[in-house]
Amino acid sequence: MNISSTIFTNLFPYSKSTKIPRSYPIIGSYFSIKSNKDRRIQWTSEIVLSTLPSLTFTLHRPLGHRHIFTANPSNVQHILKTYFHNYQKGYLGKETLKDLLGNGIFNADGEIWKYQRKLASHEFNSKSLRRFVEDVVNVELSDRLIPILTVAASQDTVLDIQDLLQRFAFDNICMVAYGYDPAYLLPSFPEAKFANAFEEVVRISSERFNSLAPFIWKLKRILNVGSEKKLRVCATQIRDMAKEMIKQKKEKSTFSSCDDLLSRFLISSNEQHNMHDEEFITDIVISFILAGRDTTSAALTWFFWLISKNPEVEKEILKEIVKTTSSSTYDEVKDMAYTHASLCESMRLYPPVPVDTKEAMQDDILPDGTFVRKGTRISYHPYAMGRVEDMWGKDWHAFRPERWLERDVKTGNWKFIPRDPFVYPVFQAGPRVCLGKEMSFLQMKKVVAGVLRRFRVVPVVDKGEDPVLIAYLTTKVKGGLLVKIEERTNSYDTHSPSQ
Repeated sequence: MNISSTIFTNLFPYSKSTKIPRSYPIIGSYFSIKSNKDRRIQWTSEIVLSTLPSLTFTLHRPLGHRHIFTANPSNVQHILKTYFHNYQKGYLGKETLKDLLGNGIFNADGEIWKYQRKLASHEFNSKSLRRFVEDVVNVELSDRLIPILTVAASQDTVLDIQDLLQRFAFDNICMVAYGYDPAYLLPSFPEAKFANAFEEVVRISSERFNSLAPFIWKLKRILNVGSEKKLRVCATQIRDMAKEMIKQKKEKSTFSSCDDLLSRFLISSNEQHNMHDEEFITDIVISFILAGRDTTSAALTWFFWLISKNPEVEKEILKEIVKTTSSSTYDEVKDMAYTHASLCESMRLYPPVPVDTKEAMQDDILPDGTFVRKGTRISYHPYAMGRVEDMWGKDWHAFRPERWLERDVKTGNWKFIPRDPFVYPVFQAGPRVCLGKEMSFLQMKKVVAGVLRRFRVVPVVDKGEDPVLIAYLTTKVKGGLLVKIEERTNSYDTHSPSQ
């Protein structure tokens, strides 16, 4: 059942001999950073895992700037919970994403964040919203994704499953957030200006985050040239479309009866006499579109890759799927423990957000003794944490959902056992823990059940070659994940002659 360790050789060439990069006066570790710019997630992970037991190291950036990376659960708990008030988005983080997210919940601190968090928390806990999400996913699956896969199977067509899942997720989140259907997932694969603008803004924003000389992109922004001009154009398109949706929603006298997030935020805003704060509503809705579009599609892309290499895992998942109805209701997918564990295991190895960065507001000392100076960027590293032998065992490289499970003594069924969120911070932890976690699992399990019930997803790769991980704000497969779709002959059919 275990994935061959060879599969991880290209994606994670871990070596105990990996050394902390050499630093020079003024330029810091410029040469090492530049030479690893296309694999910074893997590179920083290797360094974290090859350091002393603290699992923490300080990267010296040009001009004396320091950037701390850690995979130490004690440090993660300190940052995300114990001293939460001291580790915020900070100036650099907020400035980098300001053009897209403004003061939205994922780019805010302090009272602005608390207000949005309270409002969003109430909406995400609503049973009616959960039902709405379930209905949206069912329609997108049955009316769009499954028919496309059916045609691809009959015509032996090669598809990019990453692109399909991004389109699927984008349609879903726009329906949930706006009550608006962009119809991005159609057999014609239409070009969607709104979605493409999002892609460009995310890419350029990621380049901002990792810039060795931030003053360059700031100067380009002032001059409105190059990538910064492109970002401004795309961000304006996104915000203009969002505002138009808000305008149309406000003009509908019946919007109060809708379940989409925009309607619900407008209702709450109106009740709190904040109805005309259009920028606030725009910021928060765009934030949820960004989160909903990229995270679930990234998680599912890597999941289908890993499943294709582990037919025994796929067989166990199919045993659960055949016990559910074709629509896979909420209560049914909630009980799919093995599938849930498989998704968690996939995200352990390929977390949708591989690194998350904060800024220290005051001087501090981490639990492992690392000194943190005020203004220092500090990143906890979920990608590296999923590869720590002391946390996951010597078989950390294996795709083994059973590490999340135990058998119920009475029923003999699998029972899911969650891990400490500070060991597995894929959904963050502490006060900023992901509000959409439950809905994300609902969406992902419904997709898994809907697709694997009828099809095998078979990657089209040359022998010995594996997907290459790249990361903007989220992880992606470089160049997409090309697959062929094959109809199953029966519910337990996992063998594929194409493999």
